[in-house]
Amino acid sequence: MTKEALHTYVSESKGNESNICQISAVKDGETVYCDHWRGFQDDDAANVNSVTKGIMALLVGIALEQGLIGSVNQKVLEFFPDYAVKRGEKTIYDVTLAHLLTMTAPYKYRSEPWKKVCTSQDWTKAALDLLGGRSGITGEFRYATLGIQILAGVIEHASGMRCIEFANKYLFAPLEIPAHKIHGGSSKEDQLDFLISKKPRENEWYSDPQDTVTAGWGLTLSARDMAKIGYMLIDGGVYHDRRILSPEWITEMTAPKQQLDERFGNMQYGYLWYRLHPGSPVFAAIGDSGNVIYADPEKRIAVGVTGTFKPRIFDRVAFIGENVIPMIEAM
Repeated sequence: MTKEALHTYVSESKGNESNICQISAVKDGETVYCDHWRGFQDDDAANVNSVTKGIMALLVGIALEQGLIGSVNQKVLEFFPDYAVKRGEKTIYDVTLAHLLTMTAPYKYRSEPWKKVCTSQDWTKAALDLLGGRSGITGEFRYATLGIQILAGVIEHASGMRCIEFANKYLFAPLEIPAHKIHGGSSKEDQLDFLISKKPRENEWYSDPQDTVTAGWGLTLSARDMAKIGYMLIDGGVYHDRRILSPEWITEMTAPKQQLDERFGNMQYGYLWYRLHPGSPVFAAIGDSGNVIYADPEKRIAVGVTGTFKPRIFDRVAFIGENVIPMIEAM
């Protein structure tokens, strides 16, 4: 498929590609493709939903390299010395950062209590209140967006900085990604608008009333910047001769820790990043509505795709592999 054919295909799609607003690709360190649709320009930002989780894993890696975090086996409660544990709760004392990063942390709910957390004044504390339970730590994969909020608190307590300031200074600025600002506002109506609006957004990050960013969702990025992040990881954590992450962390972060079931496309899971195919080095950060950072270390191609709100997009990774990667290779 040529660039022109891909543009027409996405423009005229009535199916899952009908929400794509940007695609960008970096190959061998150079941006080789950028296109946009549906009122977006190349530099506009979109809410990338759970791709935010993948960015949090990068921030944890930076904090580890700076010595702010000892290891992923450090207990979560070590970062919250003032947190009052609920009476009778014991499991929470054994929960580590690795449990959060691999989605094997235990929680005291059957389904995520969005209203309870997202109407509270401190979303990190509200997430901590959910952690633990009578079943103990079972190692079971349990995908949890609200629980990842705890990682934002970890970054803030470890660094003494707001999580967004830490990200701006140590990740976005070195990558020449625009500085992000707190979105502000946390009403039910504002949260809904942030999730479903189909308009371009500023470079911002949703936050709770304490100005702590939402760690599981709510970051905005352009596809151009997502591809840039993906290629930095392919290149061993270096961007323009400046080291941002250690290659050891990238290897550990993307190494398979969990085998997922059909609900997650039988992919594997590392630290908040997916390994797409058994035996293949391709990895990705994946968010709702088909937002993806896709990285192929062998072909040295990274792709970013943004999409406006459209539930149940499960084939965006396949779309990239079948349409975008062959086009880039043919250039």
